[in-house]
Amino acid sequence: MHILRLGLSACLDDEPDIQVVADPRDADALAAAVAELRPAVAVIDVDLPGTDATTRFHGVASECAVVMLADQADPGGVRQALAVDPLGLISRQAPTERLTRCVRHVATGRRVIDPELAQTARAVGENPLTPRELEVLGIAANGATTAEIADMLSLSVKTVQNHLSSAITRTGARNRIDAIRIASEHAWLSTSRQ
Repeated sequence: MHILRLGLSACLDDEPDIQVVADPRDADALAAAVAELRPAVAVIDVDLPGTDATTRFHGVASECAVVMLADQADPGGVRQALAVDPLGLISRQAPTERLTRCVRHVATGRRVIDPELAQTARAVGENPLTPRELEVLGIAANGATTAEIADMLSLSVKTVQNHLSSAITRTGARNRIDAIRIASEHAWLSTSRQ
């Protein structure tokens, strides 16, 4: 992340019409820099350390235009970025010229979504799980037993087992661990907590 941030800053700062005013290392530093410096555009990686993408985005987007960076090999991260609806979304692997063009367009209020990332998001498919199944899987992902989940949600153990069984079926998983993996890879669990 540090190397990506430094390289990104250097590339953008090299442009005659773009000035990098801050190089924040995490979500807290980003929020502080945006509030103090009022940049026209913030370039945010979907995996920026700190808070989740939705919190990061909404705090910054109220102050300036946002370009989010995501990895084409991470469909869940792409869907997470698209879910917050940034003005710009571009691949981390994009050539520098495409990134600088994106920043310029977003600075003028134009939307730029990398077509390769949009295709990646479409290929993932929609979330087939109900909100309760997501809630149960999310708790299970943290290592809770069926009895613990039942106690936390004030449900019977049988009801929790039914939700887990349904989640396994809906995701096409082999077992609960596989269902958690599939839901995590598609960023269904992270979006259910926002």
